[in-house]
Formats: sequence, C-alpha cells, structure tokens
Amino acid sequence: MAPKTRAQLAEAMRKRGVPEEAAEAVLNRFTELGFINDEAFAEAWVESRHHGRGLARRALAAELRHRGVDRDTVNEAVERLEPDQEEETARRLVERKLASTRSLDPQARTRRLAGMLARKGYPSGLAFRVIREALEQEGVEVEDDFS
Repeated sequence: MAPKTRAQLAEAMRKRGVPEEAAEAVLNRFTELGFINDEAFAEAWVESRHHGRGLARRALAAELRHRGVDRDTVNEAVERLEPDQEEETARRLVERKLASTRSLDPQARTRRLAGMLARKGYPSGLAFRVIREALEQEGVEVEDDFS
C-alpha cells in the first residue's frame, strides 16, 4: 500500500463505516507514533513527482491539496523546489519533446510545447522563455508575439 495522508486515511475509514470518534482516535495515535506524517508525505511527493514526471510547483500543489494536505504544508513542500531547479526541468522537458516537433512550423511547435508545459503546471512566462531559447538554439526564428 502506498503512503497516504491523514485525510486519505480518514476518508477510507469513513467509507468503511468506522465511527468518527474511533477513526479520530486511531488517526491521532498513528500521528503520535509517526505512522502518519503529512509533512514527510508532501516532501517525498514533491521530490518524486518533480523528478519523475517533471511537474512544476503549481501542479504539485494541486495534487497535494487533492490528497487532503493542508495549505501550509503544501506551500512549505513546494517552496523547497528551487526556481532554478524548476526551470532546468522545464528545459529538459522541452529538449526531449523538441525533436518530435521538427516537422511543424514554429508557431505550432510553440503551441505544442507550451501545452505540454502548461499541463505539467509551468507558468506561461517561464514556458515561453524556455521554448524560445530552445528554438533559437536550433536556429529557428521566433516571432515576438509568443509571449
């Protein structure tokens, strides 16, 4: 079984009909013993999903909130991801996808690459800057209306 947040475990117990008071007592005890640790879960999640799937802060925060992690814990976990690290990951993602777009015109390539980065949670300013740099390195002339 994969690690779960406190909220996920509470929901699982609710679905199984565990009385709320009993569920709360179990969750509190598990938290005391360190079996439930949303902070550690969030840190591991950010590290894993950023390196494994290339997700940006915004997408990571949304995933953690969806799993019931509180806002402060989410913010703390995603803030550990350095902006330079996020930008470098965006560059790697664009480089990987760039070859498969070579047959397209520059605007179509930009749209496709920007869409890929947007789905992974990257801000549009960062996405277009990284895409522009990658296309210019290939010698492709990029129009100014992309950003």
